[in-house]
Parts: sequence; structure tokens; C-alpha cells
Amino acid sequence: MMIKRLQEALALVSSVIKGKEEGINISLATLLAGGHLLLEDLPGTGKTTLALALSKVTGCTFARVQFTNDLMPSDVVGTEIFLPQEGRFQFKPGPIFHNILLADEINRATPRTQSALLEAMGEGKVSVGGDTYPLPSPFFVIATQNPLELYGTFPLPESQLDRFMVRLEMGYPAKELETEIIAHDGHYTLAQELPSILSPQEILDLQREVTRVNVSPKIMDYIMEITQHTRWEGQFRFGLSTRGAIAMKKVAQAWAYLEGRSFLIPEDVKRAFPYVAFHRLSPPGDYGLRERLGYLRDFLASVPVPL
Repeated sequence: MMIKRLQEALALVSSVIKGKEEGINISLATLLAGGHLLLEDLPGTGKTTLALALSKVTGCTFARVQFTNDLMPSDVVGTEIFLPQEGRFQFKPGPIFHNILLADEINRATPRTQSALLEAMGEGKVSVGGDTYPLPSPFFVIATQNPLELYGTFPLPESQLDRFMVRLEMGYPAKELETEIIAHDGHYTLAQELPSILSPQEILDLQREVTRVNVSPKIMDYIMEITQHTRWEGQFRFGLSTRGAIAMKKVAQAWAYLEGRSFLIPEDVKRAFPYVAFHRLSPPGDYGLRERLGYLRDFLASVPVPL
């Protein structure tokens, strides 16, 4: 029954994000895996609509923050306000206190503000004025990032990129689908009207079910072989971290669950690898985005698959 409702939710999101079923599936898989998503693409390719649509069908609260170079950490996490009549401070929560937060153009903010958000992502809580406040659960950050060659950006360092479970590129829609989108002036308004198919509590239940997807010893060996191969000299500048290997397993489990299976197969790991590895692994040469993806796929093909 839950799988059927998940498929219905996916279909609703696909109705406003045309021709991007793979990206929608991996986005929902990231949520079910308990991770955070980095969307890297040019402005106007449907990133905000995707985030809003996911929040609507999952019944989650949603907030969008436009990151700029003058945005302060308190603008994201919140601040304490002094109440003179009561002689005390009161915490005013920031937009981070929502189930789904869209951090739009995160690489336009200063490293200080970026770090405040990424720390909250890792800890699941924020500390202000000596007090600690837990973030809502589920908590899912969708950060968008412009290509670094655009003006006024602060690139995320590798240690902070590693906080994102998955990196996804939306890309342009096919010509026929783009014609329909333009005819309707985009589908953002339609996304606002999507019904809730799930609830935040059901998302938490689904996240627990995903962790129960069986990972056999052979599949675990396959994940470790991939991880170890990335660390061989000459493959990448830096190998996959332990956090990255965990992310690969979790995303593969979520993908298998969406496929209606209670166990992993090698194809699940192969499906997850490029999305988990793209922002974590840098080829030794100078590669563009498309060539980099091809390098990752060639690398994966070189790792023996368990029988």
C-alpha cells in the first residue's frame, strides 16, 4: 500500500516536472535515505518547482531562502530577540525550522553562512545563545548551486560538499516538453496546488523501512570494492570517504525500496554511484561536466561485479 502511494506521489511530481523522472526518483530516494540534495544547474531549470512539489506531495512544511553575499547565519537559523517588558531574550526560529528547506544559490553566500547551514544539516539541531534547538523531523535540505563560472559565487569546499548525500543536475527538458512548459508559463503554480499524498510521520516510517532493505555480504563487498578502487593512485585526486560509501549504500537501499524490492542488487549500487560520487570525486585531469560523468561511468565499469 505504501509503495502504491509513493508511486502516486512520484507521478504527481512528474506532472509538474516534465521529462525528469530519473531526477525525481533520485530526489525522493535521497529524502527516504535521510540525506540532503545538491542541485547544480543554471537558473530557470525547474529546481525550485521540484523542491516545492516534493514538499506538497509529502505533506511537509517548506521554506525557501535566497542565499546572497550579505545573508547572515542568523537569517537562516534564527536569532534571540530581547523582550524589554519581560527582561529576557526569546528565540525567534529562522526558516531552517521546516521539514524541507530550499537553500537557493547556496554558493552565493559567504563561507560563514554556508557553514552554519551545513552544521545544522549534520547535527540536526542549532545552538543559539547557549541553548540548543532540535530541527523538525524529517529534515531535508535541497540546496541549489550555480556553475562556479557565474559571477559572485563562493565555491563549497570538498569537506562541505561531502555533507550532501546526492548531487543532481536537472538539465534542459526535451523540445516538445519545453514547448508545453512555456505555453503554461511554467508549472510552479501547478506545483503549489498538488495534494498531500503522504505525511511527515509517514516519511519517517518510510525512512526506517528503507534501512531494513537487505544488503547481502556480496553487495557489501561490491560497495567496498568500488570505494577502495577510488582510492587507488591515479584514479581520482581524492578517494571516496567513508561517509560517501555510506551514502552509496543508503541511496541504493532507497532506490531498491522504490522499485518494490526488499534487497539490493548490483544495479542499485550502479544507479546510485554517479549521483553520490560526482561532487566527491575529481578525475586527475581537467574534465568538463559531461566528460567527468563519462569518466565516472568508465571507472565503475572497471570494478568487477559480484556474481
